[in-house]
Amino acid sequence: MVETIVNGAENAHSEKNQDYEPFILGIFCNWCTYTGCDQAGTSRMQRPPNLRVMRVMCSGRVEPEMVIEALKLGADGVLIGACHIGDCHYVNGNHKTVRRMPVLVKLIEQYGFNPNRVWLRHISASEGAELTEIVKEYVDILKKIGPNPIKKKK
Repeated sequence: MVETIVNGAENAHSEKNQDYEPFILGIFCNWCTYTGCDQAGTSRMQRPPNLRVMRVMCSGRVEPEMVIEALKLGADGVLIGACHIGDCHYVNGNHKTVRRMPVLVKLIEQYGFNPNRVWLRHISASEGAELTEIVKEYVDILKKIGPNPIKKKK
């Protein structure tokens, strides 16, 4: 699934534009962040087109391998969207995600990636506007970091 989304985005963000626009894979919890993203869309909030979303039932289901695979396939950044602590539909799935982040950061550093290529943010279903601002901020950070070095090797 990660491969389908990342490869589809590569076609959409081809070299038509000389200015670098980072591609962000959002892996969002169905109950909070995905719903907030949907709310932002139905409210017609303007957000950068850099984000492609993959919905998972819980952020606790996001395995480090998924994130590494997205980066290896050329995603410039991965934004993991989780429920706020205490609001997880599955009680403690977001706690699992928080505990995994230090391990994930070490892994991506071992692969040679900047740790800022992976973000975890807690975004509720009612925070579509906040999600929009987070995506804008992330685009700015990724522009400073530059393109995923794997893209140059393809």
